[in-house]
Amino acid sequence: MNAMGRQSDFEPRGKRVICFGEVMAELADLQADTARVGVGGDTFNTAVYLARLGTSVRYATALGTDPFSLRIRNRMATEGVGDDLVMTSPDRNCGLYAIEVDATGERSFTYWRSQSAARQFLDMPRSNPVIAEMANADVLYLSGISLSLFQTPSQQEKLVDLVGAVRRKGGQVVFDTNYRPAGWASKAQARDAVRAVMPMVSLALPTFEDEQALFGFDRVEDCSDFWREAGVDEVIVKCGPRGAWSSRDGDWVAPPEIIKPLDTTGAGDSFNAGYLHARLSGANCRQSIARAHALAAAVLGVRGALLPTGVPLPGQFEEQDH
Repeated sequence: MNAMGRQSDFEPRGKRVICFGEVMAELADLQADTARVGVGGDTFNTAVYLARLGTSVRYATALGTDPFSLRIRNRMATEGVGDDLVMTSPDRNCGLYAIEVDATGERSFTYWRSQSAARQFLDMPRSNPVIAEMANADVLYLSGISLSLFQTPSQQEKLVDLVGAVRRKGGQVVFDTNYRPAGWASKAQARDAVRAVMPMVSLALPTFEDEQALFGFDRVEDCSDFWREAGVDEVIVKCGPRGAWSSRDGDWVAPPEIIKPLDTTGAGDSFNAGYLHARLSGANCRQSIARAHALAAAVLGVRGALLPTGVPLPGQFEEQDH
């Protein structure tokens, strides 16, 4: 049994997944007078890949009535991501970010998010029934970026209550730290917010670089132990070309090959989707990591977080292959 008295295995009882966070308009391929307009956001990217892989997924957020928000709703429909948990703010817009990629494929972001409707999600007039529906999820997926949207004490309390309700109702909580300093007033605030939800997390999918920056770990094994000691059932630590560390196996699972990334945007988000889809379909940890590596490798080979629509995905596996 773990710290909350739960069984020590990640055992999803169903496949109704809700992803929670912020989806934004994306400006990419920036030139002197042009840019490509897309849609992105960490938990939304994961939702899209889950949907493409065949997992039933809904997305919970708030949008405005602006043209970019309409574009986002249209993209959800195109991708088969359920939007019945998307609320509409009459006086705010969706967030916006610009992305630039250097010669090594690493990216940098500039955000315009202070008036994002998603930041109102927990306080909107019809939020209570939406939150109640989220509490019934088989799997609730969120990230440190999701946490960073809600920084008042009352909002943080509502969020912790939601995560706890999912667990009490027999659901699973999946979390990726995805630490972005610009989203927080201080590192201490981010650490406190993550620690508040850790005991309710059943599957953690952190990236070691983020964990180093936030908690100061020197070894991947220490990061894994930190989450396990908090009561987390299963921990998969992503570590770039080295592969991923599995707490279940106490070992590394390396990617099948090391590739030079064209663009690292969305690689971790797609890895999470590949892993979660495989686990929900009955694969074990090592099989799921291998399939997640394959999907992330495909994403590393294109510009942007999302592979072109219609491209077959590595990881669209038949359950009998498990």
